[in-house]
Amino acid sequence: MPFQHWRKPALGASVAIACAWLSACSEGVLDPKGPVGAQEKQLLLEALIPMLMVITPIILLTLWFAWWFRASNARAKYRPQWEYSGHLEFSIWMIPLLVILFLGSLAWVGAHQLDPYRPLVSKRKPVTVEVVAMDWRWLFIYPDQGVASVNELAIPVGTPISLHLTSATVMNSFFVPSLGGQIYAMPGMQTTLSLLADEPGSYRGLSAQFSGDGFSDMHFQVLATDDKAFNAWVDHAKAEGVRLDDVAYNQLVAKQATGGVVYYSPVTQELFAHAMESATRRSVTAEVPSPASSSVTLTAAAKEH
Repeated sequence: MPFQHWRKPALGASVAIACAWLSACSEGVLDPKGPVGAQEKQLLLEALIPMLMVITPIILLTLWFAWWFRASNARAKYRPQWEYSGHLEFSIWMIPLLVILFLGSLAWVGAHQLDPYRPLVSKRKPVTVEVVAMDWRWLFIYPDQGVASVNELAIPVGTPISLHLTSATVMNSFFVPSLGGQIYAMPGMQTTLSLLADEPGSYRGLSAQFSGDGFSDMHFQVLATDDKAFNAWVDHAKAEGVRLDDVAYNQLVAKQATGGVVYYSPVTQELFAHAMESATRRSVTAEVPSPASSSVTLTAAAKEH
């Protein structure tokens, strides 16, 4: 087919692919809305550029090699006795070594700068939020405000958010692509993550760890607002919420289902500690076999012998 016949369709397809790629960047790690996400994007690009500097010449040389040493090229020299070149050997080993050293240094510095346990520098007092991953919902507890919510995280813009995370059941992964800082939440353990939103908006949060049938619906909304709107959200949660104590929490954990946004107020003090202790007890109970099951196992083993 002549070139002019397929030039326009090819151009249209290229434009469509480019538009789809750019639209995918409207939210996520490539469009950060906070300092943590911005540092992660910079680290990603700084690692991508040297890797492209290595892989691009390799791809081009591979294509050139296949084209030059084709069967119909009489100019390509056949050298069966050639076996060593010091310059070529030096390039093969030294260039990848320099790239690995550069990427290793970059990862070392970036890992310390983006340490999730490292608090963000700010003149404003951080807002503490305790996060509990469930099957298959997220519970957000505000101990200083005395409220809690399911599947909705409200944060004031420009204020550091100190997140303390655990899981009520199995290991899960907390991730807000626009703000950065994916981190795991594990039963009976506590992890810490510091985030900050520079711009107001509604950002998508999700679980990046498969945890069961409802995993695909285990997402939440992050509402980044000014101080006035955040205080209004707290007042709304206090007015609409129901009491969340240890008994209500245990009932909430036992219900394995996805759901919408729910508010709780008042919230029992030390509820996060109760969540960690409950998860630890469940893990120990699951690992220790009951006397009945042990006797059944011994009986079955005796019958086999």
